[in-house]
Amino acid sequence: MDRLGIGFLGGFGLPPVELVNLTADLGCGHMSTVVRGAALVPLGYPPFSLKDDATLKRETLAAMNARGVTISLGDGFLVLPDADMHAFSADLDVLAELGVPRINVVSLDPDVGRTLDQFAILTDLAAQRGIQTVVEPVPGLTIGDLPTALAARDHVGRPDFRLLIDTMHLVRSGSGAADVAAIDPAHIGYAQLNDTTLRPRVENYMEEAMFERMVPGEGELPLGDILSALPSDIIIEIEVPRRSLALAGVGPIDRLRPCVEAARRLLTEMPPGRTG
Repeated sequence: MDRLGIGFLGGFGLPPVELVNLTADLGCGHMSTVVRGAALVPLGYPPFSLKDDATLKRETLAAMNARGVTISLGDGFLVLPDADMHAFSADLDVLAELGVPRINVVSLDPDVGRTLDQFAILTDLAAQRGIQTVVEPVPGLTIGDLPTALAARDHVGRPDFRLLIDTMHLVRSGSGAADVAAIDPAHIGYAQLNDTTLRPRVENYMEEAMFERMVPGEGELPLGDILSALPSDIIIEIEVPRRSLALAGVGPIDRLRPCVEAARRLLTEMPPGRTG
């Protein structure tokens, strides 16, 4: 199967139909999306809502069918202080209509116990619609590293609540390929591929993570080892936002094509991944 996907973050608010076509033009079969999108960089993209715009939803589904692209991940699910996960019900309905198999959740609620309970509620709501849930450990957020994410998985205690491994977040949070290899492969549901330096390049971690990552192989992360430690049957999403190039007028296909080519080289050169 084609394992490569294109992450919505690299498009900086590129509308979903355009992202479907971009993904297909890059030779990839998968992409991620958000239900509601806004331009993260002043590139002239209009805001969109797959929930409120029925025409856009139909056009997105038609483009997916025409170009052979699936949405492999619904992103943008946040646990906020005092938030009620049931507020995401309509968003989940939309993603189910689009055939999305999983969603990604992170938490901005500093209350760890409440965060874990909200994860369980969201996972159940998603499961009612045939959607799995993955949690992404992000340094600086409530679930900031691999051990905390594994504790969250244990708390939720369901096979359809698994981990998302992002290569930058993994290494910058203090873990590596050996830590991934020690996890039961059945507990890992998705991966995001990108590169960076071992030490921060800017003071604000999220500024670097959201806007300036590096082409796989051009940084210092042990990507081959990490990819080899991952299950062999999961999607590898390319998440490489490059704002400086976007603001310089480089279009999304030219920003992302080197990333896709580099990812294919890495996957070709590495030994087979694990099965789970």
